[in-house]
Amino acid sequence: MIPASLFRAAARVSACCFFSGLSLSGGVAAPVQIAVQSFDLHDVRLLDGPFKQAMDLNSRYLLSLEPDRFLCYFRKNAGLEPKAQAYGGWEAPDSGAGRCLGHYLSALSLQFRASGDARFKERVDYIVDELSLCQQTNGLLTAQAGVKEAFAELARGKGDALRKSRVPWYVQHKMFAGLRDAYLLTGNEKAKTVLVRMSDWAVEVTQALDETQFQVMLEQEHGGMREVLADVYAITGNTKYLELANRFSHFRIMAPLEAGRDELGGLHANTQIPKLTGSARIYELTGDAKERDAATFFWDCVVRHHSYAIGGDSDDEHFDPPDQLAHHLTAATCETCNTYNMLKLTRHLFTWKPDVEYADYYERALYNQILASQEPGSGMFTYFVSLKPGHFRTYSTPTNSFWCCVGTGMENQAQYGNSIYFHTGDNLFVNLFIPSELTWKDKHVVVKQETRYPESDRTVFTVASPEPALFTFNFRYPGWALPGLEIKVNGEAVATPARPGIFVPVRREWHNGDKIEVKIPMGLRTEALPDDPNKIAIFYGPLVLGGELGTGGLPESLEARDQGKFRKVPDPEVPALATGRRPVELWLKPVAGQNLAFRTEGVGRPHDVTLVPFYREYHERYTVYWDVLNESSPQN
Repeated sequence: MIPASLFRAAARVSACCFFSGLSLSGGVAAPVQIAVQSFDLHDVRLLDGPFKQAMDLNSRYLLSLEPDRFLCYFRKNAGLEPKAQAYGGWEAPDSGAGRCLGHYLSALSLQFRASGDARFKERVDYIVDELSLCQQTNGLLTAQAGVKEAFAELARGKGDALRKSRVPWYVQHKMFAGLRDAYLLTGNEKAKTVLVRMSDWAVEVTQALDETQFQVMLEQEHGGMREVLADVYAITGNTKYLELANRFSHFRIMAPLEAGRDELGGLHANTQIPKLTGSARIYELTGDAKERDAATFFWDCVVRHHSYAIGGDSDDEHFDPPDQLAHHLTAATCETCNTYNMLKLTRHLFTWKPDVEYADYYERALYNQILASQEPGSGMFTYFVSLKPGHFRTYSTPTNSFWCCVGTGMENQAQYGNSIYFHTGDNLFVNLFIPSELTWKDKHVVVKQETRYPESDRTVFTVASPEPALFTFNFRYPGWALPGLEIKVNGEAVATPARPGIFVPVRREWHNGDKIEVKIPMGLRTEALPDDPNKIAIFYGPLVLGGELGTGGLPESLEARDQGKFRKVPDPEVPALATGRRPVELWLKPVAGQNLAFRTEGVGRPHDVTLVPFYREYHERYTVYWDVLNESSPQN
């Protein structure tokens, strides 16, 4: 039985974003008034649709993995006999061994919370029991080779002691986070015990470092240590963990952001994003405005000036100078981990200020990268999502990859329910139009959302309530939508605003069986790169459309693709578009009999092309960005 205290509202800020409405139980006073809360994942059930299909596929993959193979080097480092051979890929001991077990623990915990399936909790409990056996007497828990010795040097005050090891704080963070999630999402008390012991070790192993030495240490990637240590403070109420979280502030990166300067160009992207999620968490727990402002400014920089049409960012894992994207359409764009972390940061920002812009970005990245990152047959994951014209996606293998993006991929597919709905008082915010059923316990109301959005422009909500309930639906009117939003309650039209980009309130006393129909007007549009108006992406509603360019030269299997063993053939010729600068709806037309398929008419050079939702292009070559030629096309 999960302790009721984990779900009871407390007089402090909850980890409302990541933990989907659960409260951390440390008695920490709340200096910040959170504007809206997300719901417990347990209270949001996905209904049939692409997101539930993705989650179900991921759940099968999670259950196919063997915990003892992840635990192999943990047991070996603890002087215990391994129970199974370790997995391959990045789980090698001289690489990032242990990283994926932390992610796996988080994914199992999320999947249990989202589904209630006891099989996931059984695995969590087994892994935590094993980790407790493997934990060193000083609290260290590691599967990496040589890390124990490196941290011993660090404890003697040598700030660069970890440089010969493979990002040990980054790997440690995954274990911290996995144990945190096991405690908060499944109620495993032993996970809390192991986590607090690890946190005590982290305090002790860094005590001898002066500020200069600590900053030397932070030059190496260290994941979300700030965030997770702040969460341990929230869980325990012990300020020493918050003090250490603050010491993990990387001055070289934070100072420009706090001053409102975008100096992200050239930086390793996913090293930086968790630092700002840590800022967001510390702001929530302390009210420190400079942390809030840095997190908000960073989000603005990345989303407005460093991101591509699909919502992802980076080329070869690095940020480029702001608004310099046209020469970075490569096979190594849009690392999936980055988008995982940007969505986490977005959830924080939305709870402070429920702005449609945050929800619009979330939707863009969710459909066009996260949903696109899972291979629909095997459930495997992308590392990069290539935006190279004429290129294709590559996926992990089931047991011999375990890249960082495999770890975050497991979590992505398990938590689709965490940002569909938010609430405060008697206001219900509907951010995403995903088939789902919400149980709003405080109101004794169940809201069922049925839709084929964005294949359809309509979504229907049905209220189930034993007694009349007074509250306000706030429906997102996306910023990309056309004028003409329609809302009907039990068949009667409700007055709606003319402009998109706001939440539309509908307040009344709701009765059992009430139905609300929302129609969101969609259309085609284009979006140019900031540094080249002649390179455009094409959207229908929230969806990026990708051009279908065939399957020539693709690897025969996921294994061959992962190992790079496939036929070397030239990339296909990618048509350019001679549009005559006419509106997109005049030269891109729906394909009869095909859902969300469009074909150019007379503007393709040397030939026309069919476009479909990008997330559906799993096993073919595609193009997202198109060159627009100056020549005119024939008028229709």
